[in-house]
Amino acid sequence: MRARHVFLDSLRLHGVSNIFGNPGTTESPMIDTLRDYPDIGYVTALHEGVAVSAAHYYAQASGETGIANVHVAPGLGNGLGSLYGALRGRSPVILTAGAQDTRMRMREPMLGHDLAAMARPLVKWSAQVEHADEMAAVMARAFKIAHEPPCGPVFVALPINVMEQETQNGAWHAGAVYSNTMADAAGLQQMADALAAAQRPAIICGDEVGMAGAVESVVGLAEQTGAAVYHEGLRQHLSIPNRHPNSRGTLGFDASGIRNTLAPFDVILLIGGPFFEEIWFDAVSAIPDGAQLLQLSPTHDTMARNFQVALGVVGQLTPALDALSAQIASTADQAAVAARNTELAAAMAQRRDGMDKHIDALEDQLPMSTGHAMREIASAVPAQTIVVDESITAMGDVAHAFDFKTAGDYYGPRGGGIGQGIAGALGVKVAQPQRPVLCISGDGSAMYHIQALWSAARLDLGIVFVILNNNEYRVLKHNLDIYRQRFDAQSNEPYPYMDIGPELDFVSLAAGMGVAATRIRSPDELRAAVAAGFASGQPHLIEVRVAGKET
Repeated sequence: MRARHVFLDSLRLHGVSNIFGNPGTTESPMIDTLRDYPDIGYVTALHEGVAVSAAHYYAQASGETGIANVHVAPGLGNGLGSLYGALRGRSPVILTAGAQDTRMRMREPMLGHDLAAMARPLVKWSAQVEHADEMAAVMARAFKIAHEPPCGPVFVALPINVMEQETQNGAWHAGAVYSNTMADAAGLQQMADALAAAQRPAIICGDEVGMAGAVESVVGLAEQTGAAVYHEGLRQHLSIPNRHPNSRGTLGFDASGIRNTLAPFDVILLIGGPFFEEIWFDAVSAIPDGAQLLQLSPTHDTMARNFQVALGVVGQLTPALDALSAQIASTADQAAVAARNTELAAAMAQRRDGMDKHIDALEDQLPMSTGHAMREIASAVPAQTIVVDESITAMGDVAHAFDFKTAGDYYGPRGGGIGQGIAGALGVKVAQPQRPVLCISGDGSAMYHIQALWSAARLDLGIVFVILNNNEYRVLKHNLDIYRQRFDAQSNEPYPYMDIGPELDFVSLAAGMGVAATRIRSPDELRAAVAAGFASGQPHLIEVRVAGKET
């Protein structure tokens, strides 16, 4: 058999049902042979970054390995930004790239380079298959490493001549490996005692909660302790239902802001990690002085990585959280817990009421506020809709408008690189074809991977894409304000190079790629447009003109 068959046999053996790729000449062996593997689909993308982000989100939404295929050195370079998102999101992705014939290595052929070296900083393992006899072992190791906790991407280069070599080594699977550890009982007991004795406890969740399916367990622990629950500023997954009374939303992007938010709490439990994804440097610690810091993590690598903990426990999240809840139920001051839960519920109601009044006050504004837009959109989506969110400055409005109940209802952009959402929505819809998918993106973010619309049209993926068009990089304007203040660079000058003009025409862009589109200027038209988009059962783009920073 040839190595190309071993490669595809390896995918089949490991349960792969889809490849996301942008093919080129060195991918000819795989593309040509896929005809003999009808159970493995190929999602064609017009840009490598689209393929990698789609595979990343597919892995998050399906629980399977995401497979992305790109083309030689420039193609791999195009996909590296999306690969960074997969790394920060801890996605089990195998990225492959066709490589030039190894017999030409010393001639420095067109498009040639050391692909494994290019990918290595952004993956858990990077390798090139040097001979057909290695293919089975390399692929078995790639799958194993991608799924070893913590999960993450790996890279494999596939030279065109190696793919055509003969081998007797067939594909093989590492087998059923159970690598999750159970949390130490004594450590959990000490953690339970500390939480039960807390006067004002707080919980901070990482994406590991959603990835482990531990949302209900976090809810149980929060209710048993009367704890406020936060998550990081950028998240891939839901950690607690966003309308749960104990949910307090996101933390900031600087240590001082996080520290101020956490100042009232005496015991703080970190779940998952590492924490935190900061943007701005502060000399102070994000953890207030005097607060007792606890950490529960599924892997050793995140434990006490950035902060000294009073107590850390490594183990599977769901059973550990459930054990904590059971132990605390018999020891905590139930009257004090009930009082804290009542206080948190009142604060949640007050916060939601304040946001509703703010949106109401801007009801007649044109261009419409993002809060008003999200309210109209949320009222029109079908039941069980998944939201893929890269609205950036409107993420708070998204969280307020929608009722996300569990992991799988929401996917956000981890790591901060933009362009993930509109491409990632492809992967989510392929992974969850039975559920409606809504992708919300800013105009600047959408333009990074606008080619994803073509892939949606090609596969007739019924995604509704909402593009919030404010003709600017609004988040950069906010960050420029912060920069000027932090570095004493005060200025009355406008925001340079941060406006998008001439205005982007997303309706025409969508039409050019085979996607029907609607332009909305008034909120009165938005609800019907969203409903019609979903009712069509086909990909549909809705361009919504929203207010910018100065309007």
